[in-house]
Amino acid sequence: MRDRFEQGLKEVELPFQGWDFGYITDSGRVQSDILPWSYGTMAKKYMHDAKRMMDMGTGGGEFLSSLIPLPAYTCATEAYPPNIAIAEDRLRPLGVKVYPITDDSQLPFANGTFDLVLNRHESYDPQEVNRVLSDGGIFLTQQVGWSDCREINEQLDIPMPTEYADWELDFAVNQLLDNGFHIKEKHEAAPVQRFYDIGALVYYLKTIPWEVPNFTVDRYRDSLWKIHLEIEQNGFWEAKQKRFIIIAMKQ
Repeated sequence: MRDRFEQGLKEVELPFQGWDFGYITDSGRVQSDILPWSYGTMAKKYMHDAKRMMDMGTGGGEFLSSLIPLPAYTCATEAYPPNIAIAEDRLRPLGVKVYPITDDSQLPFANGTFDLVLNRHESYDPQEVNRVLSDGGIFLTQQVGWSDCREINEQLDIPMPTEYADWELDFAVNQLLDNGFHIKEKHEAAPVQRFYDIGALVYYLKTIPWEVPNFTVDRYRDSLWKIHLEIEQNGFWEAKQKRFIIIAMKQ
């Protein structure tokens, strides 16, 4: 048991590129409940009539590239420097230009440029999104709520950050309403996410540094050992995610 634990901790050293969790999800080492909606299907629905589209926070371009064929003019933004070159290599062959950004409130596009703006788990400024959308344009965003996977924080004895404590569905909806949007649809869900070995959890925490800032296996070894024991006993350890999705139209 101790050997499996120590071997699992070594997975913190494995490389992670772009925004692809396939290393732990494709093998089923981490699984999440199915959401009651499909972000991809919603995106394809509105892409059908869109001629100009922007994908905010494209990561390594993994998701955007899965939506082909894309509207005639499609571009993407990305703020995380290591992802930019990866996204460019993946999206350039599809005719998509990637724009590096540093400030959500200053997008490098003219007023009314886009018919459709996609945003999956990326921050945004509602006023700026409204500015770059054409009249009647659609903003589709799926977000991670503040209470996402709070069991991780509790188990590792890390206080939940208070800076974004309001970031849940109602707050996001009201923000959009206050910035000239009409809400066409809104949904929220709390799917369970299961980790089936400690190495999968360690890899996950290494890839999302905002969940546990300055994460190292040595710092949290005792807490990780307790989780490992639960996995050995129950076959998994789980946390509850928080997701919400909004389809908003510029009035």
